[in-house]
Amino acid sequence: MTNAPAPAATVQPPYFLGVDVGGTGIKIGLVDDLGQTLAFESIDTEEPAGPAAAMSRVVDVLDAFLAARNLTRGDIAAIGLGAPGPLDLASGLLVEPPQLPHWANFNLRQCLADLTGRPVAMNNDANAAACGEAWLGCGQGSSSLVLLTLGTGVGGGIISDGRLIGGTNSFGGEFGHLIVDPSPTARLCGWGGGRGQLEAYASATAVMLRTRQRLDQGEPSLLSRIDGEVTPLDVYRAATAGDPLAIDLIDEAARWLGVGITTIVHVLDPGLIAIGGAMTFGGNDSPIGRRFLDQIRAEFRSRTFENVYEGTRIVFADIGSDAGYLGAAGFARQKLASGPHPNATA
Repeated sequence: MTNAPAPAATVQPPYFLGVDVGGTGIKIGLVDDLGQTLAFESIDTEEPAGPAAAMSRVVDVLDAFLAARNLTRGDIAAIGLGAPGPLDLASGLLVEPPQLPHWANFNLRQCLADLTGRPVAMNNDANAAACGEAWLGCGQGSSSLVLLTLGTGVGGGIISDGRLIGGTNSFGGEFGHLIVDPSPTARLCGWGGGRGQLEAYASATAVMLRTRQRLDQGEPSLLSRIDGEVTPLDVYRAATAGDPLAIDLIDEAARWLGVGITTIVHVLDPGLIAIGGAMTFGGNDSPIGRRFLDQIRAEFRSRTFENVYEGTRIVFADIGSDAGYLGAAGFARQKLASGPHPNATA
């Protein structure tokens, strides 16, 4: 997937703005009704300056997009906004997002709506990415899917019969907090709570902690040559070089993901599980990435019924890092189609 502007001859109104807010960067895309990107820019979040300042800079980018195409804000049918949780989607509030400590209890949706005069549909960033995959990525042609995003934590989104599931407490799809190990000695999540939860076993943070533990135990590895923190990218590179410890660390994360996916499928039966985020170990383009996916599938197969295994696809997500802003725009588009004003979330 690329965010290179679409050819003018293929552009189809109406237009939507997708905004994907992260702890360090904000991705902003002007998108048409076909999901084609007409303009794209990424800006620094500048988190300590606060959310109002960030939204003001988003609007500056929007106005520049519009001026370059002789459009006005009135040409924007709706704006989609994805942000890290926890959120109160009914009210549009960021609650206490760990990535955005200076943004707690701020009504981000209302702020952007007030600044632009346009309706804003807000969702969790991983839910937005799930909408992107359903609209333009690996979920095209499927009525249901679950997306797992592997990064610092484990996020996720649920599309069921074409509808995004947000949940009563805006907590739907938070698969990183799925219990995979109920034992009293189970690992703790990196944020200090959540014993035995999936992101303590299958996130980038978990891989980094597990690598350090095993190196400290004296296991031989190319990774021992690295000064300081060992990242999942380092683990991937060592695995590509044939390092046994690195390969085992990736296999271990895959097995835990298979455990978590089994529970997800046994509850939701979506037919399609997509794996995305920053930690895919090269994805389909790499033998290590393909091994990672095969190990996930094998663990799932060992724990489910054969007909369920045969009826469930587990694949890498297609859109990559563009899924957030594209999915946010797609969610706004969907909300606009379902009612007169998309300042609601489910």
